[in-house]
Amino acid sequence: MELANIKIDAGVHLAAVTERGVVDLTAAGCPLTLQDLIRGADRSAVERLAADDSLPTVEAPVFANVVNPVGKLLCVGFNYKTHTLATGFELPKYPNLFSKFDNALVPYGAEVELPPWEVSYDYEAELVIVMGKTAWGVSEAEAMDCVFGYTCGDDLSCRDSQMRSGQWLIGKTMPGFGPCGPCIVTADSFDPFSPKQIRSYVNGELRQDGLTTQMIFNCAQIISYASKYVRLEPGDLIFTGTPSGVALEKKDADTKKWLKPGDVVDIEIEGIGTLRNRMK
Repeated sequence: MELANIKIDAGVHLAAVTERGVVDLTAAGCPLTLQDLIRGADRSAVERLAADDSLPTVEAPVFANVVNPVGKLLCVGFNYKTHTLATGFELPKYPNLFSKFDNALVPYGAEVELPPWEVSYDYEAELVIVMGKTAWGVSEAEAMDCVFGYTCGDDLSCRDSQMRSGQWLIGKTMPGFGPCGPCIVTADSFDPFSPKQIRSYVNGELRQDGLTTQMIFNCAQIISYASKYVRLEPGDLIFTGTPSGVALEKKDADTKKWLKPGDVVDIEIEGIGTLRNRMK
C-alpha cells in the first residue's frame, strides 16, 4: 500500500497513491492521519477507501512531509562498497551513524535553497526506513517488525563543511537537506532484501545506478545497531546510505558536478517511485 500526506488548503490530508492516481482519504471521510497509521492504527478502513474506484483522484496533488510531526532523522554513511572506496575511505566495521535536524525534512516538490556562501553541494539517492514501533536494544531478528514502511530520500550534502572535521552535522543538516517522498510504501508491500534499483538523475542525466541489496549493512542490521544507542520511535526516519556516483567521488575538481540553483534532482527507487526536488 502506498500512503502520503497531501496539502489541501491550510491542512494536511491522508492520501492513498493508487494506479488511478492520488485519492484524498480524509475528504472521503477517513478520520485517521498517516501518523495514526504509523503508530499502529487499524488500516482496514483505509484499504477499503483506497480500493473504492468511485472516489475521485486529486489533480496535481501537492505533497506534504511523509511524517507529521517530524521525528528523528538518522542517517548511515558509507553503506555501499563502491561509493565508500571511490571516496577514498575504508570500509566500515559498524554502521556509520549521523543525524539531521528536523527542518532538513522537506517533501516531494519542495524547492531547496543552496546558500551562496558554499558551492560543494551534492546529491545522494537513499532508501529511507520509516519506523512504526519503538526499537530499543532490538535484535536483527526483531528489527523488521518495527518498520512501518519505506520511502525515497535525498541526503543532500555540503561536502566542504562536511569534511572539515569528523563530525558531519554542518554539512548534512542545512534547511531542506533531507527531501523524502512522495509516498510511504508499507512494509508488507516492499521487500528491502530483494534487489531494487536505486538511481539519481540531475536535470535528467543519470548519476547513480545501484541496487539496494548492495548495502554493506542491511536494514535489519542498521535498525538493530542504531537501537543500541538511539531509542527509535514511530515516525523516525533512517536514511540507509547511497550507491556510487555522487559528485564527491570525482578525483579532478574540474569534473565534480556540484549541484547549483536551478538543478532538478530525481531520486528513483524501484517499487516506491520518484522523488523530485528543484534547487534554488
